[in-house]
Amino acid sequence: MKSDHKNEINVLIAEDENDIRNLIKLNLELEGYSVLAAKDGIEALEIIQNNAVDLAILDVMMPRLDGFNLLRKIRQSSSLPVIFLTARGDEMDKLLGLGIGADDYLVKPFSMAELLARVGAQLRRNHEYLAQKPKASSSIAYGGLILDMESCSVYKDNILVELNAKEYMLLKYLMENPARVFTKKQLYRAVWDEDAYFDDNTIMVHISHIRNKIETDPRNPEFIKTIRGIGYKFYKHEGGL
Repeated sequence: MKSDHKNEINVLIAEDENDIRNLIKLNLELEGYSVLAAKDGIEALEIIQNNAVDLAILDVMMPRLDGFNLLRKIRQSSSLPVIFLTARGDEMDKLLGLGIGADDYLVKPFSMAELLARVGAQLRRNHEYLAQKPKASSSIAYGGLILDMESCSVYKDNILVELNAKEYMLLKYLMENPARVFTKKQLYRAVWDEDAYFDDNTIMVHISHIRNKIETDPRNPEFIKTIRGIGYKFYKHEGGL
């Protein structure tokens, strides 16, 4: 009897060969998993960005974005287990795949039973890792300024500060990296996640709005300091938590 909890687990299969993709999808679903399928790397990346994926099975040779480069993008923001499934059995390919963050590597032709066993093993290992991992603090506090990540709220001296989404994300990024100096472009890339439309004024205006809301004297800020000729940094008060 299959586990009743497997249908709560989302497995992504990214494979450009329809027959193989559909066969893996069918067998995973028979095991009780929820399956998301992609025919190329770009489609797979969009699925990962828009869905809760618990494990990914990636072909290496895919159109538009190959498996190696897809994994590099995944590892920028996620530690989800990844199994490479490929016809490329060369040892250097295996070392490259594992070196950039793959958790397992299965060469075609493969046994479906072995693939399902490896999927189960990776999910168990990841579950055990997450269970042992200390729970991260849900808030950041420095000098009377508190950022609550569960409610996406900011308080100054226990009074709610009204920030829009980008202002909140920008302040959160600075508070998560106290004393680190960022250029305007680095901040823009971190919050807007793009370079094409970068504009100094966008960051300057948002920083100004944040200062007006959190600083006692915005012209002489305590928290967000300007580093002339470079950018900004968040000043970590000694009394901060």
